[in-house]
Amino acid sequence: MLMKTLIWMCGGLVLLAVLVLVLGQLGLFKGTEPKNPGVRDGRLKPPSRTPNSVSSQATLYPEHEMRDYASIAPLALRGDGAATLARLRTVVQGMPGAKIVKAEPDYLYAQFTTRALGFVDDAEFWFAPAAGAIQVRSASRLGRKDFGVNRARIESIRARLAAPG
Repeated sequence: MLMKTLIWMCGGLVLLAVLVLVLGQLGLFKGTEPKNPGVRDGRLKPPSRTPNSVSSQATLYPEHEMRDYASIAPLALRGDGAATLARLRTVVQGMPGAKIVKAEPDYLYAQFTTRALGFVDDAEFWFAPAAGAIQVRSASRLGRKDFGVNRARIESIRARLAAPG
């Protein structure tokens, strides 16, 4: 009897996993595209109110409860701002699940979609002349936590951007 119960439970878990994968492939987990990406008054949007985003401008929002969690260094320039953003665009395009949504001489907006479940993260990069750096913001659309995915992505981009070539 115990064996039959275990078989039914395992079958149910497999069925649930397949269902979740199918729902992900149908776009159920992609979330809603942000309504106002971009730079306003020299700032990208603040970090999310949950631990699922990073921002190099998090300290500009002193009242924000996720400021410390979300803080990440801006990206260093490689040449001038336009040249760095052009290289950044090439780096991002070469990453799995990346889609460039908007590219301007001083701003880049990209979406990263996970293969299996179709979760989407939004990433913005802005050349801030006063800072002499590329300000970044990367945030998950869904979920309360991102398990460090956005931070790891930005750090990967930072390393690729700094690499020769």
